[in-house]
Amino acid sequence: MMIKYPVHKLAKDFKKGGKVLPSKEVMDILAQYGHPPKNHMQPLTDLELSIVFEYLTQRNQIDSIEQVYADVYHEPESKKEPAPKAEGRQAQPKGEKKPAQGQKQQPTAAQEGARPAGQPIQQPASRVPQKKVVDTRGGPAVNLDKYDERLENFTDQRRQDVRGGKQKIQQKSQQRRQQGGRGQSGKRRQEEQDRMRRLQLEIAKKAPTKVLIPDEIGVGELASRMKKTGAEVVKCLIKNGVMASLSDIIDFDTAAIIAEEMGCKVEKEVIITIEERLIDTAEDKEEDLEPRAPVVVVMGHVDHGKTSLLDYIRNANVVSGEAGGITQHIGAYQVDVKGNPVTFLDTPGHEAFTAMRARGAMITDVAILVVAADDGIMPQTVESINHAKAANIPIIVAINKMDKPAANPDRIMQQLTEYELVPEDWGGETIVCPISAKTGMGIDNLLDMVVLTSEVQELRANPNRTAHGAVIEARLDKGRGPVATLLVQNGTLKQGDVIIAGTAVGRVRAMANARGQKLAEAGPSVPVEIIGMGEVPGAGDDFHAVADERMARELVEQRKAERKDAISSSVGKVTLEDLFSQIQAGEMKNLNVIVKADVQGSAEAVKASLEKLTNEEVRVRVIHCAVGAISESDVMLAGTSGAIIVGFNVRPDNNAKDSAARMGVDMRMYRVIYDAINEIEAAMKGMLAPKFREVDLGRAEVRNVFRITGVGMVAGCYVLDGKMQRNAQMRLLRDNIVIYDGAIASLQRFKDSVKEVASGYECGITFEKFQDIKEGDVIEAFLMEQIEV
Repeated sequence: MMIKYPVHKLAKDFKKGGKVLPSKEVMDILAQYGHPPKNHMQPLTDLELSIVFEYLTQRNQIDSIEQVYADVYHEPESKKEPAPKAEGRQAQPKGEKKPAQGQKQQPTAAQEGARPAGQPIQQPASRVPQKKVVDTRGGPAVNLDKYDERLENFTDQRRQDVRGGKQKIQQKSQQRRQQGGRGQSGKRRQEEQDRMRRLQLEIAKKAPTKVLIPDEIGVGELASRMKKTGAEVVKCLIKNGVMASLSDIIDFDTAAIIAEEMGCKVEKEVIITIEERLIDTAEDKEEDLEPRAPVVVVMGHVDHGKTSLLDYIRNANVVSGEAGGITQHIGAYQVDVKGNPVTFLDTPGHEAFTAMRARGAMITDVAILVVAADDGIMPQTVESINHAKAANIPIIVAINKMDKPAANPDRIMQQLTEYELVPEDWGGETIVCPISAKTGMGIDNLLDMVVLTSEVQELRANPNRTAHGAVIEARLDKGRGPVATLLVQNGTLKQGDVIIAGTAVGRVRAMANARGQKLAEAGPSVPVEIIGMGEVPGAGDDFHAVADERMARELVEQRKAERKDAISSSVGKVTLEDLFSQIQAGEMKNLNVIVKADVQGSAEAVKASLEKLTNEEVRVRVIHCAVGAISESDVMLAGTSGAIIVGFNVRPDNNAKDSAARMGVDMRMYRVIYDAINEIEAAMKGMLAPKFREVDLGRAEVRNVFRITGVGMVAGCYVLDGKMQRNAQMRLLRDNIVIYDGAIASLQRFKDSVKEVASGYECGITFEKFQDIKEGDVIEAFLMEQIEV
């Protein structure tokens, strides 16, 4: 049965400075070591007793064990007598009993004979605990039986604790001796420590310096990291055949060779960029992948029937709305093919859209190559084949216009073999499907082949991660702001996600599919149109959904700064009229051009076409390419960089016109891409001879639109400046985007037909073969004036 030993009793049995130890101090000791008692009556465990004994032992060292007994048994000061001078003390005879506690001990016969005559008998001190004197003076005649029974019990109880703390007492004593020794020999120890430090410094000097080197580093920075002088590093570079100054940048390989030659240990410095921290590029696990819909790109030469094929598939007709029969930008649609969703991308066929075709091939799984049966393989057909092969995607050839009498599919298949596309009927692996986008012949078979080819590829993606993909198209809408068409390639894009695309960042405020239906989320292979971007992203840019909007905006600013730094110094002002003379005089090395267009795809197409005009004498550089009307900031950029502004289906605003006239900036507006290419190319060759120029007549704002039977739509207008003139050339602008370019059919003032209407008056205007007029549109009237050569 374990004896209960409460806190207050333990405290009572200890003394500190001659006083009983307070119970609170015992409780504080236990609380300090994680065993706080509830109150002073709580019994203590063996572990808790050991903690208290250990704590008090370590902090109350004694010189010898005799002090333990001296504190427990001592004689009161008032009753102390001089010690007897006898040579020794006789042991108590055996068999003699000790008196009971509290009784006085009677003198023995031996004591009585030893007492001198006349001296009174000395009564021994009462044996009361904590008052007994134990004589530990050595001698052969020590009476060991005189020790008190309580002393024996007390020592038995403390024996185990004393043994347990003996080793620690010795350690503490040794530490005190060492501290005393340190004080005595402090100077000698200090000298030893100084000698060790000098030895460590010498070893460090002999050991190679560790140098972290990034992918690129300046020579001066390399010298600093190696703890060498710049002159030493430059000398070593020259010795290795590299002529570089302290401000020059060298690559990792060169820096590593120099550092190792100068006795340094090289390690590659891994710099984690903002992009790496922000964008999740981790590989997907096999168990997370799920089947996804194939993405099919339709490629081929202009007017071979790509858009007509897609129209038939999705039962829509957008061909009539295209200028000159050329698709102006990429469209993305998802259709259902016998229960299997398939995403189609339509790419322009004109050579100006090379970059767009390459982009379309890199983000798709299957390519449909449309070839007209009556026309054959054309240059853009060959280019499309090369793009598909570079992207390593399977090609399905669709021989279109099989309904025409001049169709010759055998000739097409013969031409395909010249480009390593051998039809299956001829023993090859290329699927060839004769179709007619007009009648629908063979289209079902073509779609079956698309689905079959995609099933063989086992296309999969992980919908349970943040989305990333590609920007298919982007434009600026007056009411909704920047609008972007995205193709999700992996993950799931959700409404409210923060996305970054190139130098644009924003939050997905709304999302819709190709049919205009609102979506809350879009998984892999789903094309969507979104709003909410801060600016118009670039077509073809990768987009990523990210978690930190602040860091995303920081990354965008970093990308913008890098792009700005890439633009080199400006050159003098230039116009197309004097371009050739400057080239001949050797003044023109770079022709800077600013391109503004109605949609991003058209802007890129114009940019790519103009940059192809570069020759040995002049380099055409597009320093800015964007979507929207020509603004005053565009004119300012053109003025400082000596650039020509090329507008494609856009017009300048009034401030831009005034600034251009004041700064002498040349602005050229085009509706057809061929005209822009031909004019600049002719100017570079010295053949530019414009025969006509525009003469502005005035501007009018449409304030009301109404229909008149037999006439059609009539625009009720207010002339803002200049005048409106019957039979004049005009263009209809909506948000400074050219909607219609034609002539004024009729001009009415009340019920009268008039020849012209001046500024500040109202009038009614009708247009030739155009009815899509809306309030707020602006009419620009002008005449084409012949220039005398």
